[in-house]
Amino acid sequence: MPRRFGWLRAVLALGLAGHLAACSSVPRISYTAEQASFASVPGIPGARAYADASAETFTEMTARPEAKRQAFTYLALSGGGGDGAYGAGILNGWTASGARPEFSLVSGVSTGALIAPFAFLGSAYDSYLTEFYTSGVAETLVQSPSLTNVLFGSGLFGDGRLRDLIGRYVTADLLAAVAAEHAKGRRLLVVTTNLDSQRAVIWNMGAIAASGAPNAVDLFRDVLTASASIPAVFPPQLIGVQAGNSAFQELHVDGSVVTPVFTLPQSFLLRDGRLRTNGKASIYVVINGRLEPEFDVTKNNTLSIVERSFTTGSRARSRAALATTYAFTRANGVGFNLTYIDERGPTTTTARGFDTGYMRQLYQAGYDKARSGAFWEHTVPAAPLLKTVTAATQ
Repeated sequence: MPRRFGWLRAVLALGLAGHLAACSSVPRISYTAEQASFASVPGIPGARAYADASAETFTEMTARPEAKRQAFTYLALSGGGGDGAYGAGILNGWTASGARPEFSLVSGVSTGALIAPFAFLGSAYDSYLTEFYTSGVAETLVQSPSLTNVLFGSGLFGDGRLRDLIGRYVTADLLAAVAAEHAKGRRLLVVTTNLDSQRAVIWNMGAIAASGAPNAVDLFRDVLTASASIPAVFPPQLIGVQAGNSAFQELHVDGSVVTPVFTLPQSFLLRDGRLRTNGKASIYVVINGRLEPEFDVTKNNTLSIVERSFTTGSRARSRAALATTYAFTRANGVGFNLTYIDERGPTTTTARGFDTGYMRQLYQAGYDKARSGAFWEHTVPAAPLLKTVTAATQ
């Protein structure tokens, strides 16, 4: 088993029990499934919808009144913890190539959610991505193995320091910039998991930014933090909502719990079974992680089995989401573009989830690949199952 996951035992042994106890000790106001079904954020209409909502709901959420004559370009950013350095490098290298478009729609899950606002706002914010993933600030937040390591590459940081860091970048000025682009018809979406309802929630971050609500900045920060917060090990986010005259809080965690990357479910941007793009359309999917299976003899103990099972499941869900998206794009005449960390990408043997040296190498690998211009694959790579099975039996 790769040594870069060796910190897991410390996380589980020291952090999991403590965080479970802490979470269970916080009293919550009870509410019903019926209330959950129509709860909304007070003062911010259209702030979010469940990922399994109707086509009409998403058509309204993603309306693009001033972008109808432009090619529809959709950037989907996956989870992946510190491997988000790859996505940051891809975006900045893409800028350097001179070919990066202005995206009509950007979605982000987990670490992808933290990249998403800067990707949405364009190349003027590239330096934020460089700083976030290569300056060493990430490593300063992961010194405590019981709280702040990345669990299986799905979440990001472990305690309130993540939200504090987000607060340094997500300011009233940033929300004003997002709101201005939202007014042009562009859309920024972030995915969280509502643990109470066991459903993915799609947050319309532009609507939040443009609402003018007094809690808009706090909610924007809460959503980004929740999307990157793996449950039990990382503190969840309680988000206040209202159903009728009843006010209560929902418990939100990492969007990767439901989907490692949010692309296009069948109801999303659809009407009568077709993608409404008003012309040429392309989707660009950045997977902040690896897709191919990696052979390794798993130790026969509980922690190793849990760890290996989680990473295996995460990659399998990513591949399933990509396969569905690819089939959908072919049926709808949409261009499909995919990039991920392949076998040429750097690896790390550190026992910590984040390592500045590794993240810099990964950022540079993404940057160089994108700057070259030849970094997109247009199909989903087939898993080398035969090779894996053969290796396992030797």
